[in-house]
Amino acid sequence: MNLPLGKKAPDFSLPDQNGKQQKLSDYRGKWVLLYFYPRDNTPGCTKEACGIRDSFPEFNQLEITVLGISTDSEASHAKFAQKYRLPFSLLADKDKKIVKLYGVWGKKKFLGKEFMGTKRTSFLINPNGKIVKIYEQVKPDIHAQEVLEDLAKLK
Repeated sequence: MNLPLGKKAPDFSLPDQNGKQQKLSDYRGKWVLLYFYPRDNTPGCTKEACGIRDSFPEFNQLEITVLGISTDSEASHAKFAQKYRLPFSLLADKDKKIVKLYGVWGKKKFLGKEFMGTKRTSFLINPNGKIVKIYEQVKPDIHAQEVLEDLAKLK
C-alpha cells in the first residue's frame, strides 16, 4: 500500500454508472468511504455492495458519501446498481489509473492461479480530504458495520 494514513487522498475524476463525471474533490467537507472492489456481480462484491446498501440509512445519518470503484464499465455498473438497488455511485476505472494510484492493483490468487486484479480495499477519508483509515483484505459481509463503528468513533 503506497498511501499512508494522514496523507491527502489523491484526487481523481471518473464516470459513474450514469456516465456523470465524479471528482473526489467534489466531496471535500464530507466524510467519504472510497471502496475498491474486483468485479460487478461476483459473490463477494455483491455481498459487500448489498451490505452497504442495507446500512445506507446509517451512512446517511452519519453524513458519509460512499463511492465504489472497479475496473468494470459504466454499463456494467449501471446493471449491477439497478439489479441490487444500490443507492450510491459506482465509478468506472476502465484504464486502471486510479486502482494503480491507490495501490490496490496487484497480484491475486484464486483457485491456485495467479493473476492481476483489484484488491478489495477501502479508504475512509475525512472532511479535510485526508485518509484516516485503510481497510485491507476487506471481509464483504461485515465491512459496512466495521466502517460505521469506526466512523462513530472518529466523528
